Amino acid sequence: MTDVLTGKTALVTGASSGIGRSTALALAAAGANVALVARRAERLKDLAAQIEAGGGQALARAADVTDEQDATRAVGDAVDRFGGLDILVNAAGMTQVGKVENADLADWRYVFELNFWAALYTSRAAIPALKAGGGDIVNISSTAGRRAVGATFGPYAASKFALTAFNESLRAEVTLAGIRVSIIEPGATATEIHEHIKDEKVREFTRNHVEKDGAMQADDVAAAIVFVVSLPPRVNVSQLVIRPTVDARVL
Repeated sequence: MTDVLTGKTALVTGASSGIGRSTALALAAAGANVALVARRAERLKDLAAQIEAGGGQALARAADVTDEQDATRAVGDAVDRFGGLDILVNAAGMTQVGKVENADLADWRYVFELNFWAALYTSRAAIPALKAGGGDIVNISSTAGRRAVGATFGPYAASKFALTAFNESLRAEVTLAGIRVSIIEPGATATEIHEHIKDEKVREFTRNHVEKDGAMQADDVAAAIVFVVSLPPRVNVSQLVIRPTVDARVL
């Protein structure tokens, strides 16, 4: 365990799997206290136990961050437990597919609720605590938030484009208060993101894409997040695009 983030407290949404889980472990390894937020309580308990077994401090807080009140309470619980908040990582996210014609509007709404609105809820709740000593808000987007490819992944791409605009607006709002706002845009990364796709063919296509030879691992993205929040306060990495080396040619 290093000490670069000793004395800091981080809250990570989507901490039960994928990039969120890896980020929580990486932040704890760097010395931060970590509040773990997701819906799957048992996974959070196991992760908290793993962090504490390694000498860290963790709070497992089962919450649905698409619910404004639940998201706000989760942030408050972290502040109460650790006496403040220095880092918020909005890693909760999912994908669903569908075209505009004959769209399943419930699917579109839920993708936006988790990928966009949840980040707004937690960021809004965290700002007062972050203003107390300066800190970081890190939003996890995707290269799909830079370029919408094809018609199938419209809900996901649209939600990530919205997150990018939100990130820039928020950064302009809070920068003079000493809060850094960053967006991380990974390319193909091996996670469970394909599991909730209803269309079997698209689910298999997506699984093959994120698990292909040369795809990044969640730990790779977590390392980038630790790098961003460990920089001197005078430095704000506002956007960071990271791709598998095999996809570096992709615009």
